[in-house]
Amino acid sequence: MQGYLTYQAVKLIIEQLTETNPALAIWLREFSHHHPIQDSENYLRALVKENKELVLRILTVRKEIAEQTVEFLPEMVKTNIEQSNIEHRRYLLERLTQTQSSSLDETQIDTESNQSENKEQ
Repeated sequence: MQGYLTYQAVKLIIEQLTETNPALAIWLREFSHHHPIQDSENYLRALVKENKELVLRILTVRKEIAEQTVEFLPEMVKTNIEQSNIEHRRYLLERLTQTQSSSLDETQIDTESNQSENKEQ
């Protein structure tokens, strides 16, 4: 069920992007062609590495679709979708934190090497 909801969310987002950002729509269509949406968890993990904003958009749209069909979905499916969204957001935050912390480390190393070069001169 999660795979289907992810597919529906991606399909809707591609339709929206076709009107607002055709280049991104083409990119997402190509990405989806090379990464099967049926395995939605791996699809979203791969997409996090390429375009974090699209992952958040897919998670939001997927949740909205699930809420719209709430009367038709068993509680277990809704819980699984919510849990999956939480895990993907956590993964995304971890990746953002790693990126920011590695950038800070590089800046600190550059600063320290510049300071030591200045002392030697």
